[in-house]
Amino acid sequence: MDAFLDQEQSGGFMNRNLTLEATRLTEFSALYASRYMGKGDDDLCYRASDEAMWKLLEKVDIDGEIVIGASNRDLYIYDGKKAGSGEGPKAEIAAKPLEGKRTCAFGGNNAISVIAFGSRGSFMRVPPCMMNKIAVGPDAKGVIDINESPSINIKRVARAKKKYIEDITVCVLDREINWPLVEDIRKTGARIKFITDGDISAVISTAIENSSIDMMMGIGGAKEAVIAAAGLKCLDGEMQARVFYNDYFEKTVAANLGMGNPDKIYKTRDLAQGDDILIAITGVTDGVLLPGVKYFSGGAKTHSIVIRQKTHTIRFIDAVHRFDYKPIF
Repeated sequence: MDAFLDQEQSGGFMNRNLTLEATRLTEFSALYASRYMGKGDDDLCYRASDEAMWKLLEKVDIDGEIVIGASNRDLYIYDGKKAGSGEGPKAEIAAKPLEGKRTCAFGGNNAISVIAFGSRGSFMRVPPCMMNKIAVGPDAKGVIDINESPSINIKRVARAKKKYIEDITVCVLDREINWPLVEDIRKTGARIKFITDGDISAVISTAIENSSIDMMMGIGGAKEAVIAAAGLKCLDGEMQARVFYNDYFEKTVAANLGMGNPDKIYKTRDLAQGDDILIAITGVTDGVLLPGVKYFSGGAKTHSIVIRQKTHTIRFIDAVHRFDYKPIF
């Protein structure tokens, strides 16, 4: 018991205070974003969540730098910005105040608020381009290969998970660019779960026990790949990814960051390099990983998950926010 308490209380860079702070950041951001759910303005949703997260982040006792944030410097949380009070340990931050802004704006599913902390050098710096990804949880770790066909990967995962192929559920981002992949998956007989926006929650869901998602495949954002890899590393899952360029400009920007080779495979340990990572996620709208914000008379309830790499501890946190006692709007 003493050894357990020592690890829980010290644990190097991360501590229990930062775990709570991380959760407060995503809760606050989710509450603000959810106020604009279904109102049709995705920019308003994102800016509300961005400002809310920053108001708390700048007070956290760390000497932080945002390495995965927005590319737009008109926002609060953008690449390269210093964050925190300046006191405390040096930290890198990967954050998406609102993943799935269109989903939130039009009342869809899977919108989340997410932030990850790590010591310096924890997160790979990537440009705002796309990546082709494949991800699984710990029970299928070591069997996937992004160079193989979807059919072979699905068969391997089914064997590793001791399931029939017809019982495997593959999550895919519903984009035209992924339609050829969808046809290949359908030919195998596997089930498909489509998501309209944001694949971080889908990737992490593959590593959560009793999740309905077995695999995630397809093309999505590179920055989202880094944050999702941070979550998978905490859960001992696996991701493989390759850069995908939409145009020559994206290829040039990627090449300047050493990512000019489209055949290079980036694995979980490449995208999330640190050995002491903490990630917090709060649901904004109902999704595959978490329920969304629920409002009641005088308050709201949020649902969050916090995962720490060093201990592999997963905490599910339901919080009730009473606006009469703690007004936030």
